[in-house]
Amino acid sequence: MADTTSTCMTAMPQRVVLLAGGVGGARMALGLQAALPAGALTVVANVGDDERFYGLQVCPDLDTLLYTLSGRVSRSQGWGVEGDTTQVLQTLAGLGAPDWMMLGDADFALHIYRSWQLGQGRRLTAIMAEAAQRMGLGAQLLPVTDTPVPTEVATAQGWLSFQQWFVRQRAEPQVCGLRYRGATAAVITPEVQRAIAAADLIVIAPSNPLLSIEPMLALSSLRSALAASRAPCVAVSPLINGKAIKGPLARMLSDLKMSGGNAGIAKRYQGVIDALVIDASDAADADALRAQGLAVLACDTMIPDQARSLALTERLLQWLPTWRNAAPTSAPLLNKECA
Repeated sequence: MADTTSTCMTAMPQRVVLLAGGVGGARMALGLQAALPAGALTVVANVGDDERFYGLQVCPDLDTLLYTLSGRVSRSQGWGVEGDTTQVLQTLAGLGAPDWMMLGDADFALHIYRSWQLGQGRRLTAIMAEAAQRMGLGAQLLPVTDTPVPTEVATAQGWLSFQQWFVRQRAEPQVCGLRYRGATAAVITPEVQRAIAAADLIVIAPSNPLLSIEPMLALSSLRSALAASRAPCVAVSPLINGKAIKGPLARMLSDLKMSGGNAGIAKRYQGVIDALVIDASDAADADALRAQGLAVLACDTMIPDQARSLALTERLLQWLPTWRNAAPTSAPLLNKECA
């Protein structure tokens, strides 16, 4: 987190790091990739959603970012491959195999390739770098760690993997707690360490804080790298008119009795961010957020497509040189479990 009392951006950043989850993170990445010079953007992706399915390593957030930044993503879904078919999944279902995770045929090919390469002893970072290069990405795409750090959800049925809870169980069981298993031992990759150290700007995408961003921030080495960085760190709130527009965030905050609204977002990222971008519909929150020591930009943050994402990115980059607020103090992540 930068000391913004003495550091102020005066030009277009040349090295930007985006911390991102799936659909919301991918759309933010799309605008940044379009606005920044070629090669300026590094996307650091959550791996907490990863799941083994038919023995294959499925990486939903990494793959959504890969498909979006390469122009292959299904525009109607925001994930998966445009025009993909599901013959493999249908055949498996006909054989009595589970079909609860919706994977297209092209999607299966990527999972087969990744699992085959992992079986050859290659790092996930190297595998995704090669896939990104072959698919023509204009940005660097990095998993936050090469170590599995699965997000697990505590319910009355016991602990479930995130995909089991969200996809297979349709997010129906009440959430009693969250944990990021293995996070205390996992470390960020050297590539992530170097990208953050060299960054002129760090952005946290409007992804679900509990499921996309905090699984990464649970790695103490990532928090240390962010603390050591002199780059300003800006989060984009995922809320519109005080509410999450999709996904399980509102439900989880309620179940876990956590603070909602933009004040809750700021609390989740306390000690990490210098500034928060909120939607214009939430402009009334700005004064209270500034009282916490945050710089605040209120503007249109709905990014359903590349054009709106690019507009948000350009507005953010124009605003960056104007802030002067000091950074907030740090606080630990909240982690609750079932009684």
